[in-house]
Amino acid sequence: MEKEEQRNFLLAMAAMIVFVFLYQIFVMDPAQKRYQAQQAAVAAQKQAEAIDTEAGVQTGPKPLPDALAASARVKIDAPAVDGSLRLAGARLDDLSLRNYYVTVDKTDEIRLLRPEEGEYGYFTTYYWADGGTLVAGRNSAWQQVGAGDLTAANPVTLRLEADGVIIERQVSVDDNFLFTFTDTVTNTSEAVKTLRPIGTVERHGQFKAFLDATEPGVSLQTNGLAHMGLMGVTDATLRLQKYKPMVESKKASGESKEGDFPSTKGGWWGLSDKYWMTALVPVQDADFTARVNKTNLARGGPIEIRTEGSTYDVAPGASITVENRIFAGAKKFDLLRTYQEKQNIPQLVDAIDWGWAFFLTKPFFYVLHWLHGHLGAFGWAILAFTVLVKLPLVPLYNVSFKSMAKLKKLQEPMKEINERFAADPQRKQQEIMKLYKETGANPIGGCLPILATIPIFYALYKTLYVTLDMRHEPFWYMKDLSAPDPTAIANLFGLLGFWDAADIKAIPVLGMIIGIGILPLLYGATMAVLQSLSPPPPDKMQARIIMALPIVFMFVFGGFAAGLVLYWVWSNVLTFIQQYTIMRLNGAETEVGKFIAGLLGRRKAPAD
Repeated sequence: MEKEEQRNFLLAMAAMIVFVFLYQIFVMDPAQKRYQAQQAAVAAQKQAEAIDTEAGVQTGPKPLPDALAASARVKIDAPAVDGSLRLAGARLDDLSLRNYYVTVDKTDEIRLLRPEEGEYGYFTTYYWADGGTLVAGRNSAWQQVGAGDLTAANPVTLRLEADGVIIERQVSVDDNFLFTFTDTVTNTSEAVKTLRPIGTVERHGQFKAFLDATEPGVSLQTNGLAHMGLMGVTDATLRLQKYKPMVESKKASGESKEGDFPSTKGGWWGLSDKYWMTALVPVQDADFTARVNKTNLARGGPIEIRTEGSTYDVAPGASITVENRIFAGAKKFDLLRTYQEKQNIPQLVDAIDWGWAFFLTKPFFYVLHWLHGHLGAFGWAILAFTVLVKLPLVPLYNVSFKSMAKLKKLQEPMKEINERFAADPQRKQQEIMKLYKETGANPIGGCLPILATIPIFYALYKTLYVTLDMRHEPFWYMKDLSAPDPTAIANLFGLLGFWDAADIKAIPVLGMIIGIGILPLLYGATMAVLQSLSPPPPDKMQARIIMALPIVFMFVFGGFAAGLVLYWVWSNVLTFIQQYTIMRLNGAETEVGKFIAGLLGRRKAPAD
């Protein structure tokens, strides 16, 4: 740019920065204070509504310890989970995931299931029905036979004596997240009973609030990249519906007006969060009907999904034994694949939301997973994966970079044409096209790699976003590759210890600017260097916009997962090496080449 243009551009950037600061002081800060005051008022109102201080009677959700103490329980102490099973209703309603934590500090385990009496109740079990009557229902009085905790080595037995039936239920859990309910039902009446098992998963509260209750902040990530809501397989078809349309009683694909899905033999039915899922796995060799409880939703009640199994005609004095299972835990790929293959649970790996680009996301994850196993760190796997992805694209990039080299050498002739025919745009365009034809340059040749990299970028972003393997995975200075870069320019990347990077990034608007981290800065720098290798567009305004793109994308990438930005920075470095080499071999002069030559020239000067 000319000096006047440089001055105007710098003045515009300065004006934008001043505007951001003034907006922060006079708009965002007061708005933040009003919001905090509103939140405090809401909290006080909830507390006032929940507890009647004069009578000492609690009318709202109970604190978790009180909710757990309200019913008799069997302790769960297994390798992957801990918590308790409520005897009333034989519910799994208190379950935490060992080895998975709310934050990287690893102090609080992810609590997946919660009792109904507390806030955001979330529980699952299997009922039994005799025709239209529940003989084992929500609060049936099960008793433990014997004593002992539920462990992977020690199943527990529960007993229920109901109207005309006795049910003995053995509950077991494996080393991971699969619970098995083995029910022996005996008809103690004098008439034939027609019995069927009913699985249920029930979740209370507003859907964004209960998502955050499990994992704080995850509701802000409901951007379509990770499916959160109904998920299951019936009739060999993956069924999906997000929480919001579920609450609004909108029909999902294959769903009837009453909320039923096609009867099927084999499948599963659950509620899925980004990384966690609770799913019913009924008897796989018998038909079952999957259902969403529309009656509950119509009344503004909780989300409930059900599976209703095949009926069993049980003669007087006879018994049947039925085995149903529940998955409650983390959607870890290796584990889902093992359950799918060894427990014959169809399409369970699709509990991970691979998306419409599954033909790319699945292979990408398989390769990343394999590299992770061999290299030991997911960060190294990303760096190695970047090389593998770029190798097949080398010929395409070579063609593109050769075209750019030709265009770079045409800068002077293009400048001359622009000056000669400035008053005749049509003639100018003709002369430019003639120049392209004579030299064999292709102005759109440089766009070819973009067509390949865009779907690759999306598929990798999707893969890293929805799979559990990158969550809380450390690499170099980063504690969590699934979170944005943890450093900030405002505290000199941690050198100013009195100002935490997280606090800087939390500042509305301004935090996006002064909270930018090392990786996004490297991305902006590598993108700018790459741009210097390409010929600038003849239009000055287009050139200015392109020059500003590295700054814009630097801030955009500031909120991306660090693992994804790491991929893109390393990809830029590899692309630069390849492009610079090809352009030098083709005799094209670059700004980087001039800069290097200038440095070498200054170093040699004293020797002359």
